[in-house]
Amino acid sequence: MSRHPLDRVRNIGIIAHIDAGKTTTTERILYYTGMIHRMGEVHDGAATMDHMVQEQERGITITSAATTTFWLDHQVNIIDTPGHIDFTAEVQRSLRVLDGGVVVFDAVAGVEPQSETVWRQADEYSVPRIAFVNKMDRTGANFTRTMDMMRERLRAVPLPIQWPIGLEDSFRGVVDLVTMEAKVWDTGDLGANAEIIDIPAEILDEINAAREEMIETIVQEDDDLMMRYLEGEEITVDEIRAIIRKGTLDGTFNPVLCGTALRNKGVQPVLDAIVYYLPSPLDVPPVTAIDAVTEEEVLRHPDDNEPVTALVFKVVTDPYVGRLSYFRVYSGVLETGSRLENPVKRKTERIGVVVRMFSNRRENLTKVQSGDIAAVLGLKHTFTGDTLCDPNHPVILEAITFPEPVISVSIEPATNKDQDKLGLALKALSEEDPTFRVEGDKQTGQTILYGMGELHLEVLVDRMRREFKVSANVGRPRVAYRETITRTVERAEGRFVRQSGGRGQYGHAIVKIEPIEPGEGFVFENGIVQGIIPREFIKPIEDGLREAMETGVIAGYPLVDIKATLYDGSFHDVDSSEMAFKIAGSMAMKDGVQKGRPVLLEPIMAVEVVAPEDYIGDVIGNISASRGMVEGIEMRSDGLQTIKSRVPLAEMFGYATRLRSMTQGRGTFTMEFEHYAPVTSDIAQQIMKENGEKVA
Repeated sequence: MSRHPLDRVRNIGIIAHIDAGKTTTTERILYYTGMIHRMGEVHDGAATMDHMVQEQERGITITSAATTTFWLDHQVNIIDTPGHIDFTAEVQRSLRVLDGGVVVFDAVAGVEPQSETVWRQADEYSVPRIAFVNKMDRTGANFTRTMDMMRERLRAVPLPIQWPIGLEDSFRGVVDLVTMEAKVWDTGDLGANAEIIDIPAEILDEINAAREEMIETIVQEDDDLMMRYLEGEEITVDEIRAIIRKGTLDGTFNPVLCGTALRNKGVQPVLDAIVYYLPSPLDVPPVTAIDAVTEEEVLRHPDDNEPVTALVFKVVTDPYVGRLSYFRVYSGVLETGSRLENPVKRKTERIGVVVRMFSNRRENLTKVQSGDIAAVLGLKHTFTGDTLCDPNHPVILEAITFPEPVISVSIEPATNKDQDKLGLALKALSEEDPTFRVEGDKQTGQTILYGMGELHLEVLVDRMRREFKVSANVGRPRVAYRETITRTVERAEGRFVRQSGGRGQYGHAIVKIEPIEPGEGFVFENGIVQGIIPREFIKPIEDGLREAMETGVIAGYPLVDIKATLYDGSFHDVDSSEMAFKIAGSMAMKDGVQKGRPVLLEPIMAVEVVAPEDYIGDVIGNISASRGMVEGIEMRSDGLQTIKSRVPLAEMFGYATRLRSMTQGRGTFTMEFEHYAPVTSDIAQQIMKENGEKVA
């Protein structure tokens, strides 16, 4: 299958809050474009893009799935991403390589917490996007309210290019404000064909007003069109589409469409909008890379004649076929059988089997051109965020940053036979998922798994048992606490002296230790002047300081948000060594933290609960009893209320069960990591006891 010309290629992601209908929308897109011949439903566990067993059982998307389809003589590469906050890294790495996005909103719930998260992620990567207000057939659906929420919560400029015909159970189609055609869908043919009808008389005034507002918004993008509009001249459909495209690519506004994917209404216009308004690889700025030799910035354009440059954004481990690495080619042509360099690892990779993905089905390719997305089997040294490039033109693309895990569990193999299998499974899964960490507890000898939430770790453990046949015992979830200091220590000293006959060891460092803003991690500053400490020993001191940050003084948790300024010390002409100064740096950090009034920090989660009004009192009472703080309550159009709060993660274990009990199963909640905050002294004492620490 040959690739379409680059200006007719679209690399887009379907992103949204959990249960907004992303996968159902993607399923309809594949059906209407002829890639599948039978619609699978998420609630039946039969959706094409949800091919993992865990996805089918839970009815949610866990891992982003890639597929390719074709519409209006355009090639559309689609990535369907998860909506659950535990799998937000999947969205992040997908957005890193996508050119455009379709954000799906629930017409009843509007802009939900994870909607805000994915919107911010898309802003971070400057991804142009259109919006699809889904579930227009449900009770409480409100098209205009959803756009109001986009303005308020996302600070977006929604541009409705459609208007609904009917609402809730009477929703039957849309009016295209660009062409002024009214389209309705008959459920008899599964929505395959739209019938063009006259705009219903009862909404004609509303439609005319909406179109007038749309035109007034878009003509501000073009002075020429503005003058013609003010002079009363008619603007053509092609001109309207061109100016909407320009505004979308510039990020001036976001076209908004509506429909109900589950009822097969309004999906084909979304495909039209992807083609008309979202960018091709030629429409986005060239990617900036760092020359691996000169360390200067260079640009890579989507041009087949440039040196090949590709970014690996996702790794999947399949027990049967091995490691599958997804990549985006930014320049040049990647061919099977060629050898490319991974300048990050300084390794050469042979490109073996290259495939185009159709969810879990593969099609072999002989080459992948610039601007395209594909996958390769069998890379040995290359993982998420690594660059593959022409060995004669080595460059490094910006890596992908991921959030830190906030929860952990211990795991032990059930038998000696499972020990080796567990090691292989953990290695494979940690290579695949950058937010999954594996560490050994030196005190207990246990293996500790770190993840983004209970569901994240639950799915990973389930995959170990099913895919890798590992029998293991899993401990209860534990919070990933942190430690920091609360005051500045002007003099923290580390002096390492060892004399054991012959050449000894000598290192001496004096640093200033001070707290910094939450989220800044560790900052090192070299304030040494006049060669008090030789230059070759500065880096070992920094390494020692960093190493000491891994273990705090209260309960042994990692230290965060500390700045260390090295300003004094001494050395010995014969006995000083890099190792001695590394130890001295470590000793200085421990000395400074002891003097800096250390405190224990715990992760605080932003929690949003949606429940009927009758149960709000119980929900608020439970949040308060869980050391949480309610920040606001909103009334929704469907009779439910939304409670926004901040609650320590330690109090959220098992909350789903508690909420079901309080609301007779009618309440739902979402949560995401907000920040770290100090714990009270009595809670700190309790945590230290649980960890077996000696309490002062």
